[in-house]
Amino acid sequence: MFRLLSVTALCATTLSFVPVAPQATAGTIERACRSSDRGAAQASLCHCIQQVAERRLTRSEQRTVSKWFSDPHRAQEVRQSAKSSDSRLWKKYQLFGTDAERICG
Repeated sequence: MFRLLSVTALCATTLSFVPVAPQATAGTIERACRSSDRGAAQASLCHCIQQVAERRLTRSEQRTVSKWFSDPHRAQEVRQSAKSSDSRLWKKYQLFGTDAERICG
């Protein structure tokens, strides 16, 4: 059974030891996280998640995944897709999610 990483759940945890980047220099994932319901109050967590994304996902993949913050249904479409490119993205996204949970809390 696939487990869908809840990006808003990642944004619900606080990390005080991660430096916060200014919004103007924030990455795609970080901006999407900060714009989410819980992200604005969790800027340090969003920054941490962005750092993990930079290690696990290409910029193009980050742009795709960032859209899932505001439209989780898109993630489900990719997860259920028969396209090999979507399957590869989903596997990378799962690795990203596992790392983000482990590293960022």
